[in-house]
Amino acid sequence: MAKPKKIFVCTNCGNTAARWEGKCVSCGEWNTYQEQEILADTDREKRKSVWKDNEKSYKQDARRISEIQLGHTVRIKSGDNELDRVLGGGIVPGSLILIGGQPGIGKSTLLLQTALQMQKTVLYVTGEESEEQIKMRANRVSKRQNNTFILAENNLNTILKQSKKLLPDLVIIDSIQTTFSPYIESTPGSISQVRECTTDILRFAKETGIPVFIVGHITKEGSIAGPKILEHIVDVVIQFEGDRNYNYRILRTQKNRYGSTEELGIYEMVSNGLKPVENPSELLLSQNNENFSGSIVAATIEGQRPMLIETQALVSTAIYGTPQRSTTGFDLRRLNMILAVLEKRAGLFFGQKDVFLNIAGGLRIADPAIDLAVVTALVSSLEDTFIAKNVCFAGEISLTGEIRPVKNIESRIKESDRLGFEQIYTSSNNLKGIDKKRFNIEIKGVKKIEELIGYFF
Repeated sequence: MAKPKKIFVCTNCGNTAARWEGKCVSCGEWNTYQEQEILADTDREKRKSVWKDNEKSYKQDARRISEIQLGHTVRIKSGDNELDRVLGGGIVPGSLILIGGQPGIGKSTLLLQTALQMQKTVLYVTGEESEEQIKMRANRVSKRQNNTFILAENNLNTILKQSKKLLPDLVIIDSIQTTFSPYIESTPGSISQVRECTTDILRFAKETGIPVFIVGHITKEGSIAGPKILEHIVDVVIQFEGDRNYNYRILRTQKNRYGSTEELGIYEMVSNGLKPVENPSELLLSQNNENFSGSIVAATIEGQRPMLIETQALVSTAIYGTPQRSTTGFDLRRLNMILAVLEKRAGLFFGQKDVFLNIAGGLRIADPAIDLAVVTALVSSLEDTFIAKNVCFAGEISLTGEIRPVKNIESRIKESDRLGFEQIYTSSNNLKGIDKKRFNIEIKGVKKIEELIGYFF
């Protein structure tokens, strides 16, 4: 028997080397190479026999792009409007979808809940729990359980054979780190196992046209565990995130070959599972009618969905020598930039002040249109002057103090009008071509932060 060959694989990018090196020549990371055994020739022949029956389907001549006819691909509806929105309108047949998230955030609950509410046959493969444990969760989240099949298995060959025998409309594998191929001489969750198992699952999905969901663990830095090539292999990468101190969970798309990567799905964790939030603005806004300084409402956009979110700021005198800067749900570097603009352009000094900024609801917002609300909240807290609850803001701040226009301003105005706001402040350049008579809300345009501060302070 031939001695197995060994190579070294980078855990960050998947690059291979013949010997161990301290620094990866591909991604530049240090101490990321791990030793792996490669397949012997006999193992490759055994593995090839698994796909021998369908080998002919992959042998075809190259064709001109003009000769290729587009078919009418009908997306599969999951029954979950939030999940369908994030996927771009539904599940594409033959697609491979990777969903990652922190332990206990609700990945398995979301997929099991989706499987139970679909009007199609679903095979749910679990490598982390027993059938009885899955049944207990199923009784909690749904009463409809007729079309869902449970398979407690880690061996990829058994999973694929069962899938070909059942031919379901959807396959869910929880998780890819616990799945192993018997032809790879390494433990489940290793780089080679994750890479080769994902490749075989992808081939199965493309060959049969059956979409597959796979659950992926994440590292302590928040990235999906395993080689980076894992995210390149799959068609869609979804991140399921949230703060355990809040009931809200957010579904974000990091990669989508069949739709936009800007869409966002919001869920509320309740006793019987995850409840989709259709109107997040009504839940994220404070129900307290009292006026407080530093509390401002921002009109934001996530994907194509407008949301009104409360922005809270607290500015106080620094007790210690170095002032504190702390944010929750907002980029700390951008806060420092906004504070510098306020000092330079508006003459407001925060150098000896502690500044705390919080986005209510535990959400993390990347929309630059929230800048205007952040500025107003900071000045409101600094001056200890409240602004009425029926006013909202949408605008991006530049380094010159100019208020720049933002996209989809009409959607923001409509959402603000629907929720009963009386005024919305935005960039003057956003008002070109907008018929103000169509809305009941008063629309005001401002050019610079000095002009905005003059209105209220």
